[in-house]
Amino acid sequence: MNIDAILDNVYVLPQASRDLLKAHISETAYNRGHLLFRANKVASNIYFIRKGMVRAYAATADSEVTFWFGKEGDTVISMNSYVHDKKGYENIQLLEPCELYEMQTGHLRRLFEEDIHIANWGRKFAEQELIKVEERLIFRQCRTAMERYKELIATDPELLQRVQLGHIASYLGMTQVSLSRIRAELK
Repeated sequence: MNIDAILDNVYVLPQASRDLLKAHISETAYNRGHLLFRANKVASNIYFIRKGMVRAYAATADSEVTFWFGKEGDTVISMNSYVHDKKGYENIQLLEPCELYEMQTGHLRRLFEEDIHIANWGRKFAEQELIKVEERLIFRQCRTAMERYKELIATDPELLQRVQLGHIASYLGMTQVSLSRIRAELK
């Protein structure tokens, strides 16, 4: 997905503002398995996924809890680092080789102060991220394991093709054994 389409998915900018924003964005690529962000570190960049798949997870004493997947068109950001300049709580791991657009968050903050259209883009981005977090919370807290799996199939079936089942089970809040049982029941 190209950067113009990614930016437009948030908020359509006038051409001059778009050009100003894009002047601070560069392209980069990393291999599968690379950790883009590490927990307990301040993340100084924001990324937009051109191609590939990532996951966000938190490590517990005995496992990893996956709480988000990102794919083409998605934005990868540590909100705690971005908003408060504090250490993030998440690890972001590349599940596939990824082509990314990269921008320093400090540059983005300065652009917010210089250009009202870019500031509005940032506000719309924050609003969209808040809605996504709310939807994930409701998805995880208010549905049975079977309902969560069925909803995943209905809303994002390609995830099942691109992500290993252990990560999907963690995302759905269940063990891999439970996920296998649910999958068998649905066949």
